This record gives sequence, C-alpha cells and structure tokens, in this order.
Amino acid sequence: MVAPEIYRDRIWIDGCFDFAHHGHAGAMLQARQLGHSLYVGVHSDEEILENKGPVVMTLPERILAVEACKWATQAIPSAPYVTSPKVMDEYGCFYVVHGDDITTDANGEDCYRVVKNAGRFLVVKRTPNISTTDLVGRMLLCTKNHHIKAVSSENVEAALANARIGKPMDGLITPETIEKFRTYATGEDGKHPRDGVFIWTESSGENHDTGMLTTLVEPSPKFMQTHKRMIYVDGGFDLFFAGHIEFLRLASQSAADLSRAIANGTGTEIGIVVGIHSDATVNAFKPLNYPIMSLFERALCVLQCKFVSHVVLQAPYCPTQSFLDALPWDIDAVMHGPTRIDTEQEKGDPYAEVKRTGLYREIGDHKYKDISTETIVERVTRNRGVYEERQRRKGWKSDIENELKSQEESESS
Repeated sequence: MVAPEIYRDRIWIDGCFDFAHHGHAGAMLQARQLGHSLYVGVHSDEEILENKGPVVMTLPERILAVEACKWATQAIPSAPYVTSPKVMDEYGCFYVVHGDDITTDANGEDCYRVVKNAGRFLVVKRTPNISTTDLVGRMLLCTKNHHIKAVSSENVEAALANARIGKPMDGLITPETIEKFRTYATGEDGKHPRDGVFIWTESSGENHDTGMLTTLVEPSPKFMQTHKRMIYVDGGFDLFFAGHIEFLRLASQSAADLSRAIANGTGTEIGIVVGIHSDATVNAFKPLNYPIMSLFERALCVLQCKFVSHVVLQAPYCPTQSFLDALPWDIDAVMHGPTRIDTEQEKGDPYAEVKRTGLYREIGDHKYKDISTETIVERVTRNRGVYEERQRRKGWKSDIENELKSQEESESS
C-alpha cells in the first residue's frame, strides 16, 4: 500500500474492542474530538490470545461494533498488538491516541513504546469502572451490585434539578451521568449536540399505562426540525452485541427507504428512537444477574451507535399508544427483530396494542440472529477456567503496568 500524506488531524486508535462497551466508545469519542477523522485498528483473535488471553467476541463481531460507532471513520482489521508507526503511515495518521493507563504485551513491555519515542502519542482520559475484564467478572461471579434503581415520577424533576446544579448524588440521574449522556449525544464530529436523551417515568398507582417523558439532554433544534418522524424500537440491549447492531442497521435502512418514499423534496428524514428497559424490567424477565450492563452503561452503548437518533431510558415493556403519543415525534412504525417474543409472561405480548394499530413491523432474519446476551455469557461460562486464568493474568499484568506508569510519571516530572 502506498502511504498517503501524513495528516496531524487524522487520528489512529487501536485495541481489542472485546465487547462494545462505553469505555471503548469513550476512547473513540475523545480521539475523534482531536482530529478530522478516526482510523481504528482492531487486533486479531490470535494476537489478543498471545498477549492478553482469549477473546469473547470474534474479530468480525468486533469489527462490526467498531464500524457502528458514529465517531469511527474506518475499522482496520488485524492491526498489530504493538502499535506500529508504519501501519499508521499507511492510513495517513500522525498521532495515535490511548487512555491514561499503560498497556503491555506478552513480554511485559509497553505496547506504545515505539510511537511514544517517536513523539506520535496522545493521551486521553480512560473511562473508569468499565472494561472487558469487569464484564467477564460480572458473568463469572453473578453479581448484581451494578444494577441501578429506577427513577420514579415523583423524584425525576428534583433529581434532574440537583444534577444541573452539580449536587452530588447516586443513581441514574447525577451530574456525572448527565454530562456523560451529553457528550455521547454529540454528532459524528464528537463536538456538537445532535441526539436527545429522555426518560420515561410511569405514573404511580395501579394505572401503569400513563406516565411522563422528561428530557435529560436536549437534542439539536436543527436535527429535530429535519427528523420529525421516527421508527421506534425497544429492548434491553445488554452487552450491545452484533445482533443488536445488525438489527439497528436494518431498522435504519428501513427508515431511510421510508424517508425517500415520503420526502418529495421536503428534506424530511426519519430516524430511529430506541427505548431501553430499566434494570428491574430486564431482570424481571431474565433472572440471575441480568442485565450484565446497567441501564446507564447500556444507554451509552446505544447512544454511540451511528444508526440511532435518540434514546428513551426506562422505556415501558409494552409500548402502548399513550406512551407513543407522549413522544415528541410522529411514530411511523414500531419494529422488532427476529428474536422470539416471550408471550407467556404475565403481561403477554408486549406489542399486542401496536399490532392492533397496524404500526408493528418485524425485521426478518440476519446473520447474527442467533446471538443473544445469554449465548455470549455461555461463551464465558463454558470456558470458565480459561477466562478465570485471563482474569488472574490481567491482575499480574496490572501490577507491571502500574509500575511502568509510575516510572513514566517520575521521568516526566
């Protein structure tokens, strides 16, 4: 490959990207904010096994997740584990970006030592409290302390008001979560507002068919003006895997087809609004410690996806007409993927009402239809010993990486 001109605003980032969690998205967001375009190197399954341990997601699944991130320009398969300036040059990238931690190879050496010595390394803040290791740990230990209590209609406004003045709090609505939602709701440049973040709180009492929609992050007025119509989809979106991404891509494709059919030169576009169920709702239908990711974590995963326009947190299990009427858009369709709907639960078919109105549409089979949160967890538990060894190895490497970081900080001071 002939090397193009090297651009200082063409940024490189690389990694395993095992699980499409919001820590990975946060790194890509910060990298994208530093330049005009972002090229993402994704390590091969074999190199990750050699240097870190076995992957949970295959390379095609990891590439799909990276390509779905709205801040990524292009995914580069099988990028070297030790970052190579030569490979960066092939894509015209001068700088590589990484979090403020140290990553080591199988020999315990800094994976970015070459680019650091060449003055081509930029540091961004690492997202705390989330990693592939953390998620695998939740699966192996079946912990539930990551679950977040749902926000009630009685306290949503007070919580939001306190968050806006920076009052320290816990839960789904805090100064930190609102700021994170705001940054992940930016457009493709990672800088300017675009998407909206809303929360649905059901009315207290026996009538759960009514509720209130509250805005947590205001969408761009221009985006709202051009996207007055939406296709609604909902679900848990736990572990945000290839099946979710492919479903959202197909839903977005349907929205684009419908937009072309109705636009007639008006500039009207139809987007995708995603309703995400609360931790309690998911856990009611999937016991043990599901969801593996909290509502906050799942919302950020959905927000970073380029096929999504807006998200509604704590979306009702049954998208009733009263709920759809409360949304600030005209809903053209309610779509569901090829996964089985459990109609034997107490509430029956969650789409019964929208089916009667004629809004319901089903997206057919796709290549990732057989992947689910449960099958991903099974990948880990089926090879429990291997992944427990990976967790132990991660702890060993962490000691080395902390020592290298301390050395680096003392040398720079």
